Amino acid sequence: MTLPVSARMGGLAMAFRAMAYWLVRYRRTWRGTIVVSVANPILFLLAIGAGLGTLVEGSVEGASYLAFFAPGLLAAAALQNAFVEAGFVVNSALRRERIYSTAAATPLEPGHIFAGHLIFIALRLFLSAAAFVVAMALFGLIENIVVALAVTLAATLTGLAFATPLAAWAVTVADFPQLNTVFRFVVMPMYLFSGTFFSVEQLPGPLRAVAYALPLWHGVDLARTLALGTATLGMSLLHIGYLTALCAAGAMIARITYRRCLHE
Repeated sequence: MTLPVSARMGGLAMAFRAMAYWLVRYRRTWRGTIVVSVANPILFLLAIGAGLGTLVEGSVEGASYLAFFAPGLLAAAALQNAFVEAGFVVNSALRRERIYSTAAATPLEPGHIFAGHLIFIALRLFLSAAAFVVAMALFGLIENIVVALAVTLAATLTGLAFATPLAAWAVTVADFPQLNTVFRFVVMPMYLFSGTFFSVEQLPGPLRAVAYALPLWHGVDLARTLALGTATLGMSLLHIGYLTALCAAGAMIARITYRRCLHE
């Protein structure tokens, strides 16, 4: 059943009200997030790309190692930021700080609470990616503002493709250490074997097929080809469609899990 336009607009307005809380909170805590979301990836870019990368002879997929590595690290950093914001923060908002429970006592519905928090996470991902892209531009890795915006949006979509289903699951987690287990045994292997540090073409055939199926590889390849100017319409649409499908699936699951957990 399709909701009337007025109802949809009202729901969007409520979602932005929920987002407003996270914006006010972020005004007080943004300094503490800079190290994890911005400074760490940029320092990693300096150490690996501009430091160790200078020892790599020749080119990787037709580009210098720094030009190859930086967009991959950008997508991987979006994954890391998404895990923090949609994993640890979402779980804490329900279980420890009781932020969600307080919001649920207002006219906000569980769907509004989820949507508002997700909009804020998208903003956080975009700003962190934009800061990283500025650093890339200082290294001469970004040609113009159009490429910069495209790469930033690619990284943001990559982060959202993880954040949306992750939030849908994290809100159900009663044992906080489960999040650390998933980070160690799911996120970190994906971080290492999705083409961030080396071309997946170097992997054996079966492992290469697994790498191509990983969501992070789609984000890495999308950001990298856009940054290097080698993107094709077909592959870009494939990457965007894959990542968007994950966002849509996560949103549908979250509608169920948020309602269930907030109405307990």
